[in-house]
Parts: sequence; C-alpha cells; structure tokens
Amino acid sequence: MFERLKENMRKGAMRRVINVILDILFPRTCPICQNIVDDRGQKICKKCRPKIEYIREPICKKCGKQLDNIVIEYCYDCNKKTHSYDRGVSCFAYKGEMKNSIYQYKYNNKREYAGFYIEEMIKRQGEQLKRWDPDIIIPIPLYKKRKRRRGFNQSELIAKGIAGYLEIPIDTAYILRTKNTKPLKKLNDKERKESLQHAFIAGEGNCRWEKVLLVDDIYTTGSTIDMVSSLLKSKGVKKVYVLTICIGRGY
Repeated sequence: MFERLKENMRKGAMRRVINVILDILFPRTCPICQNIVDDRGQKICKKCRPKIEYIREPICKKCGKQLDNIVIEYCYDCNKKTHSYDRGVSCFAYKGEMKNSIYQYKYNNKREYAGFYIEEMIKRQGEQLKRWDPDIIIPIPLYKKRKRRRGFNQSELIAKGIAGYLEIPIDTAYILRTKNTKPLKKLNDKERKESLQHAFIAGEGNCRWEKVLLVDDIYTTGSTIDMVSSLLKSKGVKKVYVLTICIGRGY
C-alpha cells in the first residue's frame, strides 16, 4: 500500500511538471476575456472571475434555475409543464460574459475552455452528483454533420471530465441524433416539440442502466433534455438526472 501511495505521488508530481511545461509552451486563454491568462497555472484571469454569475440558492427544485423568491420552490417553466427527467443542476447563469464564453467554446473551437467549466461544475455540483450516484453519463449528441463541421461535441468534452471525477463510464453510442434540428432558441414551445419529434433514437432493447446523468451545455426550456429523458425512460431507465454548464433565468 505504501509503495502504491509513493507511485501515485510520483505520477501526480509528473503531471504537475507536464502541466507547467504545457502552460509555458501553450499558454491558456481566459474563457471570459479571451486573452492569455495573467496568472500562470490558472484557467481564468483574476479580474474576470468576478464577472461570472454562478447559480446559487434559492434554485428551482426541478431544473435548477436560480429563483428570485425564496418562498417558491419551482420556476415558472417547471410550474406550468411536467418534465420527463427527475432533477437538474447547473453551474453558471446563461448571460453576459458566460453567454459569450459558451459561444466561443462551441463555434470558435475554444475546446480548452472545457477544463475551466468542468473544474467549476465539480466544485459547485460535485457533491450533488455523488448523491445522485448515476451508473452512466450520456452527453446530448450532435447531428453527425454538425459534429463533423464543428469538429467536436461540446457536451461530450464536459461529460468526459465529469465521468473522470465520478469514476463512471460515458456512453456516446446508445442515444443518437438522427435529425439536424433548427436552433431551438428561435422557436416557441409547440415548434420545439415538432422540431424534436423523431430527432433521437436509442439502442435496441431495454437500457441496462437504472440511473443516467445527461450532460448538455445550455438549459433553457428543457425541450431537448425532456425528449432524450423520455426516450431513456421508455427503455427502462428509472432515474434521469441533468447537468449543464449554463442555465437560463427562473422566476
């Protein structure tokens, strides 16, 4: 046991050395201002961190949106419709600097920002994720042509980091996206449902996992999450939880 501990310490020291070298050769850019991070070894500039709005209590007990009123338990959206997933949490408010940061991450190939998002998500929601104790993580899939054009699935990068923290597997094959849907933010509720009809398919037979954690980048109305969650539950999944980088406003 002592020898294993020493070996782990050596590996940890080696990783730190490698990270220092990488920071020198390939300095990080800040996910907020897009400039080189002013404090080497950090993932965000000191001056930029206060610009971020994190999700804090009180939050909706269903989707995790921050609420203005400590008396109410559910946001406006969750009060007026029933979701197919069981519970969701998020890390950042989808506004201002974080809204731009996510745009850069997705559309300008700023994959390095994933490290910062993952670190903050674990710091703020890690204990909740452990309490949920999921069996598997499934990132919301992209349509194959969109993924090819973008070069990566932004939700999949986040899912891999969270999977490492929870020490559970990630599955990117069980749920597939078969339809290139329009951007949902431009559609109303009815149009979203119509657009998402038959947009996803699941593997054959019942799912072998009881508890699934879905990971996505942004939660607004939950239409996509609901569609995938409903599909999973039709395959025998008992609990579906949701983790997102950013979430819209609750009331």
